[in-house]
Amino acid sequence: MTETYFVTGATGNVGREVVKHLLANGKRVIGAKLPRENTVDAENLEYRVFDFSDESTWEHCMEGVTKVFLMRPPHISKIKRDMYPFMRFLAEKQIEQVVFLSVQGVEGNKMVPHYDVEQGCIEMNLPYTFVRPSFFMQNLTTTHLPEIRDEKRLMVPAGKGRTNFIDVRDIGEVMAKMFFDPSNIRKAYTITGQTSFSYQEIADHLTNGLGTPIRYAKPGMIRFVAYHLKRGRKLAMTLVMLALYTIVRLGKGDISTDTAEKILGRKPRTLDEFIADNRALLLGEAS
Repeated sequence: MTETYFVTGATGNVGREVVKHLLANGKRVIGAKLPRENTVDAENLEYRVFDFSDESTWEHCMEGVTKVFLMRPPHISKIKRDMYPFMRFLAEKQIEQVVFLSVQGVEGNKMVPHYDVEQGCIEMNLPYTFVRPSFFMQNLTTTHLPEIRDEKRLMVPAGKGRTNFIDVRDIGEVMAKMFFDPSNIRKAYTITGQTSFSYQEIADHLTNGLGTPIRYAKPGMIRFVAYHLKRGRKLAMTLVMLALYTIVRLGKGDISTDTAEKILGRKPRTLDEFIADNRALLLGEAS
């Protein structure tokens, strides 16, 4: 019988990659979607409406499911209120494995919401696997795209701190592989790209790859928050971003591991490869 997996965030950057690799390995997938999202089902893939805050959506999504890919939606910061009820539901269903998309350094940082998710998994005795990636390269083509594309600058309050970037395509493949070996249960893995960069170096790589100057602006905390609020980003999400970049500014984000390479059986994608793959988007030329 084909195993059935439930993927939260199935239409997002990481979720799409997890779905792709599960399907490639012959698994049946139920993908979470929002009511307003237009999705197309495929062989072994069915999308169903899911909401952490709406218990009426849970049972239908979990029908026949044995394993779950769990991620925190960006807009959720009150984890105990908004995610713990569903996590308790998973415990009651005796799910075989929950693979959670966490964040690098979470084990020593109670400021980020991922910490509460991890602690909840442990306290509820869920059969968890924590994957803690470094910063997403795709942050440059999502969160920071308008400032790069339209303003030719990178607005990050990280000072001279260094951080490691990993491509979401590699993260998704790693997450899927976590399900295929039961020895991964109750373990945590920090995965990174090959190299750490300062944000000035990232701006230099963008400049070289795009053929146009990209400046690294170093906003203070207040200016950074004001910048994102003015552009419509919610305060809770902005503060989470600020907490993560504060880790970098304090020199605690300069971590590189070979874990991703060992799991993937190849080296992770480089920053220059990512920039080349997304050049048209970063320049505003994508159709």
